[in-house]
Amino acid sequence: MSQALHTPPPAPVPPAAEDDLPALAARHGLTVSGARPTLPGYVRELWARRHFILAFSRAKLTAQYSQAKLGQLWQVATPLLNAAVYFFIFGLLLGAREGIPSDIYVPFLVTGVFVFTFTQSSVLAGVRAISGNLGLVRALHFPRAALPVSFALQQLQQLLFSMVVLVVVVMAFGSMPALSWLLVIPALLLQFVFNTGLALLFARLGSSTPDLAQLMPFVLRTWMYASGVMFSIPAMLADKDVPPWLADVLQWNPAAVYMDLVRFAMIDDYGSSYLPPHVWAFAAGWALLAGVIGFIYFWKAEETYGRG
Repeated sequence: MSQALHTPPPAPVPPAAEDDLPALAARHGLTVSGARPTLPGYVRELWARRHFILAFSRAKLTAQYSQAKLGQLWQVATPLLNAAVYFFIFGLLLGAREGIPSDIYVPFLVTGVFVFTFTQSSVLAGVRAISGNLGLVRALHFPRAALPVSFALQQLQQLLFSMVVLVVVVMAFGSMPALSWLLVIPALLLQFVFNTGLALLFARLGSSTPDLAQLMPFVLRTWMYASGVMFSIPAMLADKDVPPWLADVLQWNPAAVYMDLVRFAMIDDYGSSYLPPHVWAFAAGWALLAGVIGFIYFWKAEETYGRG
């Protein structure tokens, strides 16, 4: 009896070593909260949220001008007013119409403003895609790339509204609908992929550096002035003593490439002589380069968005 009472209790089981915790979690089906999925898995998750991306972009587009009395008309009025200002300053005062027939300068300018605004707005929206939606990012689980993609899609929808006015302007100056107008579709699709890549890239940069949103308007304005929005690059450089490589860089920059393609498609007298060689190859290359690099760069920081 006394021997049974004095039997020592069994030794306690030592706690699992810290190194065994991942194995223990994996054995019970536990995963790290917010862990970055594989790249193919991330693409599948993003595709599964395609309805959310489309609905979110539509909601943002509707709310953008909800407080203005003219409402959605500002989608068209804003770039048109910009084009009017550029026409007065660059077309009339500074003589930027050099090398462009006077009867096509207005559609040339309006097309450039509309197409460049598409890229400009996508980048600016991308910079704030994460930092401006932290409540949504922290409250819900979804692939964060859905936000910059939806903002780029919003700008595409806004451009399509503006294209109605662009068609009227082009026709008013003598360019009637033709089969060449169908080239606008692949040109804008390539530009959309390019813009989405930039939006993803700057969304990651803007999430960690909020001050980037204040700097980007100056960068984009400089890009606009160097892209031939208000003037023809080859005509402007024809009599200038500039290195040939500089002319090539200006003509092959992506903003100039996409503007030139839309102008070539829609304006009758804007012929192939205004285009750089291999322009479609450059358009596809810029879209592929920006799209792939932007998507992978954004995906690599998926775990960090909304934290801190």
